[in-house]
Amino acid sequence: MNAVISAHDLHRWYGHGDDAYHAVRGVDLNVRQGEVFALLGTNGAGKTSTLDLLEGLAAPDDGVVEVFGLDPMRDRRRVRPDLGIMLQSGGLPAELTVIETLEMWRGTCTHPTTVDDVLTKVQLTERAGVRVGSLSGGEKRRVDLACALLGRPRLLFLDEPTTGLDPENRRATWRLLNDLKASGVTMVLTTHYLDEAEALADTIAIMHAGTIARSGTLREIVDGHPSTIAFDHPGITLPPLPGLRVDGGRVSLTTHRLQDDLLAVLTWAHHERVTLPGLTARAASLESVFLDLAGEPADDKIGATR
Repeated sequence: MNAVISAHDLHRWYGHGDDAYHAVRGVDLNVRQGEVFALLGTNGAGKTSTLDLLEGLAAPDDGVVEVFGLDPMRDRRRVRPDLGIMLQSGGLPAELTVIETLEMWRGTCTHPTTVDDVLTKVQLTERAGVRVGSLSGGEKRRVDLACALLGRPRLLFLDEPTTGLDPENRRATWRLLNDLKASGVTMVLTTHYLDEAEALADTIAIMHAGTIARSGTLREIVDGHPSTIAFDHPGITLPPLPGLRVDGGRVSLTTHRLQDDLLAVLTWAHHERVTLPGLTARAASLESVFLDLAGEPADDKIGATR
């Protein structure tokens, strides 16, 4: 598939001199046509700064970014009509009704769909006459999504799209996004809900300390990451398994051979005739990879040399 977004060796600094902050440090990424690309990040990872570069809201200090083969900032007039951007906070006028808000937003679009169409998609038809300021937090997020869809985008940026939504509406939004994907819309998704990235994304990239620390499919990211076996200490000599650790009254083992080592633990317990209270066996997951990255130290300060 053709790349809708292509970024190579992106850098972005804030400030100058000894206090300069290197927020984005040599990021490379490609988003293919029709895929959902999840960009995740630990705190202060540089995710928002990277999104600004991809959306054309800022120019990189070094490196190249292209959207539809164009510079998203220099060629903004050509790129913008095909973008839909759902910001983390929409900041829409509280005094306008939902339909007034969407009609106003529709007037800024080059080739808009109808307001009725997006109201139906985000399931807000019955709330069309309600002032935005009177909506719940989840309903406001759905108005933000409706605004992003009004221009019939080919590329959709979604920043925390389901924050504040109840489980039912969250699942409904997932179904809508899957329908958009099936119609050929490319999406860049950021979310703090890791299950959302697992459910929706074709490709996942995890940022840490300004770089892409892990990227690939969910399977590619998880493969090679250890699983964990844990149980309460039974009060006898533990089995001779490499890497077994005791922390207080809890025994844990990280392993790349979950099935074999779990069988060894259960066989030992059966032979010793002991029970293992609190026994858990957890395969590697996106969450475990993410948390391991979050625990790695980051050197955030740099000098003025670029």
